[in-house]
Amino acid sequence: MPDARTPDQRTPDQRTADQRTADARTPHDRTPAPWILTTTDDHVTHLTLNRPEALNALAPGQRDELIGLLAAASADPDVRAVVLTGTGRGFCAGADLRGGAPAGERVAGDVARTLRLGAQRLVAAVLDCEKPVIAAVNGTAAGLGAHLALACDLVLAAESARFIEVFVRRGLVPDGGGAYLLPRLIGPQRAKELMFFGDALTAADAERLGLVNRVVPDDDLPKTAREWAARLAAGPTRALALTKQLVNASLDTDRTTAFAAEAAAQEINMTTADAHEGVTSFVERRGAAFRGR
Repeated sequence: MPDARTPDQRTPDQRTADQRTADARTPHDRTPAPWILTTTDDHVTHLTLNRPEALNALAPGQRDELIGLLAAASADPDVRAVVLTGTGRGFCAGADLRGGAPAGERVAGDVARTLRLGAQRLVAAVLDCEKPVIAAVNGTAAGLGAHLALACDLVLAAESARFIEVFVRRGLVPDGGGAYLLPRLIGPQRAKELMFFGDALTAADAERLGLVNRVVPDDDLPKTAREWAARLAAGPTRALALTKQLVNASLDTDRTTAFAAEAAAQEINMTTADAHEGVTSFVERRGAAFRGR
């Protein structure tokens, strides 16, 4: 699949990252393979990380491209669900630390700024996407890659998948929203266990802890992801977006605020064509045909 971007549309950083990818993959013709394979069919956008030789570790340019694709899917009324997965043996091995800035004197604020504009912005793009996002975790999900998966609304995992809070192994603090996401999913003590030890968590154990919705045989993962996405794409898209917003905000608000947000969301939702169709179909005792409007 050709890269849709032309050289003059990319930033210097992206051109540099493109060149590094081309050097690694095709040293003779220098033709960069697409970082992310993107298709949209039947109202579902499929985003496939495509650096299998690096277990889909995210280079800065690839990360920024993924943020843009999520924002585009969120804004496109014809997209009603998103599936995120990877090629090869890895879902995403985290941030690609190779080829970064050379060691030297660090300026105060540089690291925090890099995280705000990079890893945190990526995780926020998933959380804020107005369409339901399914992670189809096909292999290793480590560091930022694990947080990218766990930020998704639904998580499917192949039996061979592994989740690793790898930061402690490198002497680092978990970033990319890990200390925000994990306690909300499994509680603070379980989250600390994963982050303090950095042990690889099998797909079965991740399901047992509540990090994964379902574990399926490796060969069944694409089929199951397509089936789940098709069900979401046939649903009331705006109602799902408002539901996602309410659930994501629920643990950060008190009851009074949560109840007010719920009432406001339902007020907004009742103006949609899908809400009218849902109520009408109930009265007429027939199945609803939602159009995502």
